[in-house]
Amino acid sequence: MTVRCPTCKAPVVWEDNPYRPFCSERCRLTDLGRWLREDYRIPAEDDESEAPPDPDTLQ
Repeated sequence: MTVRCPTCKAPVVWEDNPYRPFCSERCRLTDLGRWLREDYRIPAEDDESEAPPDPDTLQ
């Protein structure tokens, strides 16, 4: 089976590839660096219904 490297889009043979799904250690480390810099994010909205209660309004 052949897949595309998520980093450089080069074709990659899946079987017996120690770096899969990447084509090389360089692409694997590039992807890891992106995760560490938080380049991959899922946008979210704050849910105010789950906010902790305001201590000034509690009696």
